[in-house]
Amino acid sequence: MIETVNGSTFKQMVLFGAACIAAQKQEINDLNVFPVPDGDTGTNMSLTISTAVDELKKHDPATVDEAAKITASGLLRGARGNSGVILSLLFRGMSKVMKGLQTADGKQLAAAMSEGVTTAYGAVMKPAEGTVLTVSRLAAARAVEAAAEHNDPIYVLEQAIRAGETTLAETIEMNPVLKKAGVVDAGGKGYLVILEGMLRCLKGEPMPELNGSESRTRADFDALSEEDITFTFDTVFIVRKTKGPVDLQPLRLYLTSIGDSLVIGEDDDAFKVHVHTDIPGNALNEAQKYGDLEVAKIENMRIQAQDVAAGRKTISADDLEDEDEPHGESAAQEVTFAPAEKKIGFLAVCAGDGIADTFRALGVDTIVSGGQTMNPSTEAILAEVNRTPSEVVFVLPNNKNIIMAAQQCQGLTEKQVVVIPTATVPQGITAMMALDPEDEDVDSVTAVLTEAAATVSTAQITYAARDSEFDGFAITEGDYLALIDGKLFDTDRDLNALLEKLAAYAKAGEKEYINIYAGDGVSDADAAAAEELFAEKSGAEVASVRGGQPVYYYIISME
Repeated sequence: MIETVNGSTFKQMVLFGAACIAAQKQEINDLNVFPVPDGDTGTNMSLTISTAVDELKKHDPATVDEAAKITASGLLRGARGNSGVILSLLFRGMSKVMKGLQTADGKQLAAAMSEGVTTAYGAVMKPAEGTVLTVSRLAAARAVEAAAEHNDPIYVLEQAIRAGETTLAETIEMNPVLKKAGVVDAGGKGYLVILEGMLRCLKGEPMPELNGSESRTRADFDALSEEDITFTFDTVFIVRKTKGPVDLQPLRLYLTSIGDSLVIGEDDDAFKVHVHTDIPGNALNEAQKYGDLEVAKIENMRIQAQDVAAGRKTISADDLEDEDEPHGESAAQEVTFAPAEKKIGFLAVCAGDGIADTFRALGVDTIVSGGQTMNPSTEAILAEVNRTPSEVVFVLPNNKNIIMAAQQCQGLTEKQVVVIPTATVPQGITAMMALDPEDEDVDSVTAVLTEAAATVSTAQITYAARDSEFDGFAITEGDYLALIDGKLFDTDRDLNALLEKLAAYAKAGEKEYINIYAGDGVSDADAAAAEELFAEKSGAEVASVRGGQPVYYYIISME
């Protein structure tokens, strides 16, 4: 019997849970109500927890406090989609209870699960029953009861999972949308899969193989030529804080002045720097004003590139192999911190070159590539927030499944982050069109953008990724699906038939302005025909734009 969970055990429990959800993510994806090809729940939860796995693999946590803290931090930055954000909040609450603990017994584990639920509910403005929130709440409630009966972590998790599974089966009756679709909640299922993996770890079962993404721990010299290299030395170092909390903004500004590709990560005890520069010694000397230099790695990227070009084996310093290297999306994008050049700036999440160009033309400073099928993580959004050269950054998520991930950036950066809850690309574009460029009052801009976004109706045409029955529609894989403001409007095997029905809808609603964004793969001729059809059938003023977005053949803005 395992009486307590220590740091090493908690780490293995999380790794086991991640392996289990990675193996079952498609099964969880298939529970999604709409059969559209989007950033599905199983995929989002698996990618979210894989970020925590990457972090845990770099550490050997001695206490359950340390293991829970690393897990919560990784989940927060890796959170994708609403399900990923809620998962991160559940573990963030756990870490609060485990703070200062060497080990956790059954009662403490149950209390941690309960605090996770409180944290998650507190972050969701309008929590709905029949979701992962319900499943986690009732699972945690049973965990607390079980701990009072038998203070054993295995017993506590067994009872929590049993109660969670009972609740999961009932979600089909709790939530009208799930009842129509005849499925249980995907997020609740994903959470129980993770808990089941954590339990199997405690029981000593062998862990499934996890084919997670590899963290990049050195510069990708194979992808570089000498001409691509602006600064010579890839410089990475860790400084141990010796004077308590420090303000690293002056260091950021200095390092930006002598190099590029700057990343600074920190916790309570230390900070880590990655920078490309010609004078690494100066970077190290400046950083030592903030603490004691602990370890450093300096690689000459020009020599590395020359070796690759000549077919020679490159030599790399691997002194930081097991240290906390910036990784994943943020490292791939080589994060920088842009000093404020103005009061307010704007960030938009979108997919498609044409749509991105439209946002830029309307004054958006930075773009995060994402949307359906590729919900960006909190870390990816945070990287672009930090690149935006303003004190205040307004974020337009343009997808309902990205709003919560964007909101998690608040408090992770020195910049003030304001998330406008745009659920579609047209809402984001309409919001930017309503902006007064001279208005720098944060409250005023927030009100203008929010009100403008609410005036637009969005139609989208995509395809069914699988067979399904929903809201009276018998949907076959490959059918064209028309959605209006996220709700299923109609299905057909003929794309033009759906366009005609949407044009009729616009006419009936007396819409005056229509913008059609043609997706990737839609020919110019088909896009022109769609524009002509809407102009003829709707009586509105119609414009067509080459959006280039994936997944959706057409995104149509109606005002």
